[in-house]
Amino acid sequence: MSPRLAPRDLRASDADRDRVLALLAEAAGDGRLTAEEHAERVQQACTARTLGELAGLTADLAAPSAQPVRLDGGRIISGVFGPARRDGRWVVPESLTVTAVAGEVEVDFTQAILQASRVRLYGTVMGGRLRIVVPDGVSVVMTGHTVLGRKRGFPKTPPGSDPAAVIEVRVLVLGGEVIVVTPPRPRRFRLFSRS
Repeated sequence: MSPRLAPRDLRASDADRDRVLALLAEAAGDGRLTAEEHAERVQQACTARTLGELAGLTADLAAPSAQPVRLDGGRIISGVFGPARRDGRWVVPESLTVTAVAGEVEVDFTQAILQASRVRLYGTVMGGRLRIVVPDGVSVVMTGHTVLGRKRGFPKTPPGSDPAAVIEVRVLVLGGEVIVVTPPRPRRFRLFSRS
């Protein structure tokens, strides 16, 4: 079995490059980058092969939570007496720890890069809320203990289908709640013409 690559060594996609280019354009537009710096970083972004190379181009332009590519997926997500959120393009480790104490934590997997087809999320919720957002095709299995709290909203995997990934959520809920949702699909509007 080959060793798992570090998040910074994972190959970058065109969508990852586009996110970085958008932030570079914004930084040049508001004067945080000179024209020469912008041109140099754009060239580096277009030739970048890994997520680490891309992340280095924007590290000084935005806060860690606003980076277009985030490599800190293994850090504990903690919402203690306040909100916390992990979303956007981030690298999900095989094991993730979340704590919500009198606060709300949202973990959004819709644009995330899953390093494994099975991810374990260990959660502790005390008087708070843990909201997990998963894309279609991802199954969620929840185990754990709930005291004066609730767990709700698990996406249904059609019988006989094989999910693209499974997220095992192991929680201890004391007076709080865990909610699992799938983002709504965009609606299409039709204009009907009368003949």
